[in-house]
Amino acid sequence: MNIAKVLDAKGLACPMPIVKTKKAINELQSGEVLEIHTTDKGAKNDLAAWAKSGGHELLKYDEENDILKFWIKKG
Repeated sequence: MNIAKVLDAKGLACPMPIVKTKKAINELQSGEVLEIHTTDKGAKNDLAAWAKSGGHELLKYDEENDILKFWIKKG
């Protein structure tokens, strides 16, 4: 997977991971992938719903050492 940008949203509470994700994805070209790292447990549902509503694709989700990682492909 070719990652265009990595967003560090660790330590931020809702809604900041979504706000930062939106800003970061706006800087990408269609088809590019944004990798997001967050510690906000609510981000799992929030980012999945946000990606779907924005026409983006949640490619993968992973959790390791209390860090949630998401890979979203810009629509």
